[in-house]
Amino acid sequence: MTDRRDLTRDAVITGIGVAAPNGIGAEQYWAATLKGISAVRPTGRFDASGYPVRLSAEVPASGAEVAVPKRMHPQTDRLTRLALLASDEALADAGIIPAELPGEAMGTAVTGVTGGLEFGQRQLQLQWGTGWESVSPYMSFAWYYAVHTGQISIRHGMRGPGGVVVSEQAGGVDSLSYARRRVRSGTPVMTAGGFDSMLCPYGVSVLSAADGVCRDDDPARAGLPFCGASTGYVPGEGGAVLIVESRAGALERGAPHRYGVIAGHGSAFDPDPAGSGRGLLRAARTALRDAGLGPDDIGVVFADAVGSGPLDRAEAAVLAELFGARRVPVSAPKALVGRLLSGGSALDVVAALLALRDGLIPAVPGLGPEDVDPRVNLVVGSEPRAERVDSALVLTRGHGGFASALVLTRP
Repeated sequence: MTDRRDLTRDAVITGIGVAAPNGIGAEQYWAATLKGISAVRPTGRFDASGYPVRLSAEVPASGAEVAVPKRMHPQTDRLTRLALLASDEALADAGIIPAELPGEAMGTAVTGVTGGLEFGQRQLQLQWGTGWESVSPYMSFAWYYAVHTGQISIRHGMRGPGGVVVSEQAGGVDSLSYARRRVRSGTPVMTAGGFDSMLCPYGVSVLSAADGVCRDDDPARAGLPFCGASTGYVPGEGGAVLIVESRAGALERGAPHRYGVIAGHGSAFDPDPAGSGRGLLRAARTALRDAGLGPDDIGVVFADAVGSGPLDRAEAAVLAELFGARRVPVSAPKALVGRLLSGGSALDVVAALLALRDGLIPAVPGLGPEDVDPRVNLVVGSEPRAERVDSALVLTRGHGGFASALVLTRP
């Protein structure tokens, strides 16, 4: 249990940057989420008519992208450039000017399971189409899962601890736990989060062989959390970058925002996540113990909420066992943006922090209480639920058995 008297042990989130399918920038994303604006629609970036998976949630083109220097374009995937924009936003939001800090005082851990997948696909096409001489030398790192951490650290002169936690969708949450450990060890500022995308022909080809993915053409039936009528999850892209500091350090420099405290984290591995959910339950209980809280202290759950029957039923069983008869509110904003891999869990953390800040719990539009698994008190309808909450539990699972949970509390 954390000693709350030691402010150097409290890791607080002081800045947020977002690039999501329904909003570039944290406040734009949050406004769209509260309004229930969905970005799920037929894929438009390439002709997906010949693929089994034809729906997705794409990050729209934004004028903000011109902020990334043109010299970076040949050496980066667009996803990495979006991560760079989000890091700019997060640092500015926290009131941090990297040039004013020693490089060793700043670290980076922004996960990307897919790296620059589209960049890699294009270079492989060149290799097999016109020969190896056409392949960019930037291929050596632009496709790599550590590319976001590398490029963000270079852009901002961050020479402190660097890392990538590769645990598929759980990676966005796990990277924040890594950042908390580094802050507790003395690093003043950590940049953490996740960004991912599989929205290119190669990525969609891989997804087309996956279990639980939507192969339907109706966006209204896709990705419905805890709903038996859901046609499966929708792939999305994007994510979030967050700034983590010690509470003492943030207070010392007069941080303009302190969104919340990373109070607890837990992770587990479950080789059969759809069959039992036991790994997710262990992760949640570990996170609560780490935070020194019990289930009755949690005001809202941001669920993994895949939108695929077996996984959702397993998570519903976890929620029922964890909270018993208590009807804790459950939110699932990823219904609006699809499954973003590590970017999805990082984005759920952003939604949880803004819910703590504003006292608003996002709702899932297009569903009524009768449509939802009765074990889950999912917030549904056209309006967010106004309710002050002091703590949130974020649940996430990654393909293959990864399971993680994060407890966030009000500052």
